[in-house]
Formats: sequence, structure tokens, C-alpha cells
Amino acid sequence: METTKTAESITDLTRKGTCIEFFSAYQELDTERMINLATPDATVWFEPLGEGGKGLFQEFGKNVWSLLIDCFPDLDNTVDSMYSEDELIICKVAIFGTQKKGFMGLPSKGLKFNSDHIFVFRFDENDKIIDLKINWNHESFVAQLTGV
Repeated sequence: METTKTAESITDLTRKGTCIEFFSAYQELDTERMINLATPDATVWFEPLGEGGKGLFQEFGKNVWSLLIDCFPDLDNTVDSMYSEDELIICKVAIFGTQKKGFMGLPSKGLKFNSDHIFVFRFDENDKIIDLKINWNHESFVAQLTGV
């Protein structure tokens, strides 16, 4: 039996390393380190939030991640899979934590959430993040935090 191995490019490996660094910084609740992996004009879109979920990575993204960290002080993540597709790196990640403060209109009931997310990273030629799209089942997230 013959096996075929597909070699990943150095670029893909470098970009995947940047994604791992992003999630490592996220685990350590270090928004500065997360932000420094992106270009100054990089964008982020938290897709379930619609048009109101779009903004600059270094401003809007940092504010959202800081709010998450403040409201879910034990916020954590597990990278389940990562693959490259064309110029993108796609990561399937479980995000979880316990709510300690009100978050985006959801009063804290001290409940936990565990939510599968898809992060789609796009990079420039210097392997810096230029765009990040994040998607998750928002209805499930809300249901977990409201106990409904």
C-alpha cells in the first residue's frame, strides 16, 4: 500500500502558527498580544451580530474581546481543527466560560457556555492578519446563558 503525503507550504505553516499564537493569547486573556498579530487596518466580523458586528480588529475586536474577558473571567478555548483553503486559515474552536457579569443585554445568572466557533483568518504577504471572520450559533449561546 502506498501513502501519499501532501506537504504544507512554509506560508501555510507560518500562518497556522500565527493562529495558534492568537488562541494562546486568547487563553491567557492577553488582548494586546492578540491585536499585535494583525495589521493596523485589519478588520473583524462577528458574523451572527450582523452589520453591527463589523469593525477594525485593533479597536472593535479588542473591545469585544476585552468585554468577553471581563464578563467571563475564566474564558478559554480549545482548537479542534485547523486547515488552509486557498489563502485562508480556517479554525474550528470551542470557546467556553462562566458568566460573572452582564454581557450584551444578558444579565449574569452564573451559567456556563460552551460554543463551537469557526474562525476564518486572512493574511497579508508578511503573514499578518488582515481579516478575521468569526461565526457561531448565537441562539445556542444565548440559551446556555439564559437557562432557556
